[in-house]
Amino acid sequence: MKTMLRTLTKGSHTVQYPKVKEAPTPRARGVIALHEENCTSCMLCVRECPDWCIYIEGHKYLAPPRRPGGKPRKKNALDRFDIDYALCMYCGICVEVCPFEALFWTPEFEYSEPKIADLLHDKNLLGQWMETVPEFTDYEAGSEAKKLEVPR
Repeated sequence: MKTMLRTLTKGSHTVQYPKVKEAPTPRARGVIALHEENCTSCMLCVRECPDWCIYIEGHKYLAPPRRPGGKPRKKNALDRFDIDYALCMYCGICVEVCPFEALFWTPEFEYSEPKIADLLHDKNLLGQWMETVPEFTDYEAGSEAKKLEVPR
């Protein structure tokens, strides 16, 4: 009875979602965005994903040498990069393991689809999410970066 009266006087904490939208926190885990130019098709994100929801296909091609008289370089080209959000559990391992900073978290969370097959997002759609990636902020005032100290 006491709880009911207290709730009646303070008001509701519930938000009527479709009509009223709350802003997510700046570093919320929403959709994973792809920066296609940074991806080298190294497959680290695919191998580390516990749900196997990332699909990558690529091919190798010969790039011109960096110096005159040098031999051509082998480079990887990204043909397909898909994430199946019906399988993804948003653990963030793919974002952490990427050595080339090609994957980023976005705070966007509204990407539901009427068909489950439409939750397979391709590289074009993942690239569009890059516009919503927040800028990296420096450390808070008074905090220090961790330093690796080796005991002697």
